[in-house]
Amino acid sequence: MVMTKDVLFSLTKGAFAPQEEMLEVARKKGKLYIGIPKEIAFQENRVPLVPDAVALLVNNGHRIVIEAGAGKAANFEDNDYSEAGAEVVMTAEEVYKADTIIKIAPPTLEEIELMQHKQTLFSSLQLTVQPEDFLKKLIAKKLNCVAFDLIADDAGILPVIRAMGEIAGGASILIAAELLSNVNNGVGSILGGISGISPTEVVIIGAGTVGEFAARAALGLGATVKVFDNSTSRLRRLQNQLGTRVFTSVIVPKVLEKHLKSADVAIGAMRATKGRTPCIVTDAMVAEMKTGSVIIDVSIDQGGVFETSKVTNHTKPIFRKHGVIHYCVPNIPSRVARTASYAFSNIFSQIIINMGEEGGFESLVRKDAGLRNGVYVYSGILTNQYLGEAFNLPFKDINLLMAAI
Repeated sequence: MVMTKDVLFSLTKGAFAPQEEMLEVARKKGKLYIGIPKEIAFQENRVPLVPDAVALLVNNGHRIVIEAGAGKAANFEDNDYSEAGAEVVMTAEEVYKADTIIKIAPPTLEEIELMQHKQTLFSSLQLTVQPEDFLKKLIAKKLNCVAFDLIADDAGILPVIRAMGEIAGGASILIAAELLSNVNNGVGSILGGISGISPTEVVIIGAGTVGEFAARAALGLGATVKVFDNSTSRLRRLQNQLGTRVFTSVIVPKVLEKHLKSADVAIGAMRATKGRTPCIVTDAMVAEMKTGSVIIDVSIDQGGVFETSKVTNHTKPIFRKHGVIHYCVPNIPSRVARTASYAFSNIFSQIIINMGEEGGFESLVRKDAGLRNGVYVYSGILTNQYLGEAFNLPFKDINLLMAAI
């Protein structure tokens, strides 16, 4: 088609004429109402959001309500939170009016009574040690319940478990160093290597995150490190992560017993995917260890790797058996509550920001498969197969529920 001079002039003139501005339609963001109650679980010193994260979230338009004293054990004052923009309230009842509750330990039955229908709860799972009516009460209130320890990231890693494992692994070596010293009635040895003196021998049972960071800390101090695990792939990955060759072995009782006899420190770092951790080290093997040697059983929260282990706490953390010092505190990260709180806060603050960007929990859970992995109750429907079978309750797959909505 041939265009005339008049047509071309008309088109050109039209191109330069003022036009109505076309603006991108932004996604509707949700302003969230977050409540942080004070932890009442025994020796739980951590807090899920630190003041810096609260300031970030408040600047993003979210409302944060925190109970007075919630951050005290981690050395965060109420004034720190109020200056960050949080509302500091005096009672738990006021906190539980929020739409979303974030806490470290699972709520008690009394705390569940304070919760509102249709609320969203983020906490650790630990339901296998709770009474059956605990789960039924959560379902009756039609809550959305998320176990933060089961939330996965884009790579399929559980970020909370990894963060706490990193802390527990590094801290376990520092604890062992304290227990070897004269100050704590130990044998008076330094954990590490000194010129002209044989280095401390550290045996680590488990090549996961806890084992990796325990090995890093021990190697950094100059100790000789030996790692045992049932998985050759985990041992190989550990070697690659450390960037150095260390002694590794699959768990063969006679080989493990031989190296435990000369060990100054033994770390239990096995994790079970379901149920109890396997008991690897027998009473007889502990009896053959050196007098004054130290056992740190990080796996005690799942039953323990050592047959001689029994649960202790931060007030009375150790006992001796067969002349061997045992440290069996289940919640090692709570010993360094400030660091652990920052680790939690980094994870939770991003989840809250994502929830706000997507317009709320329901919208985000449809989109985020990693978050769905942590959901065990959705709108009062049990969605965790393991819990359903354990408590003989009906359950539905969360992915099927999302598809049906």
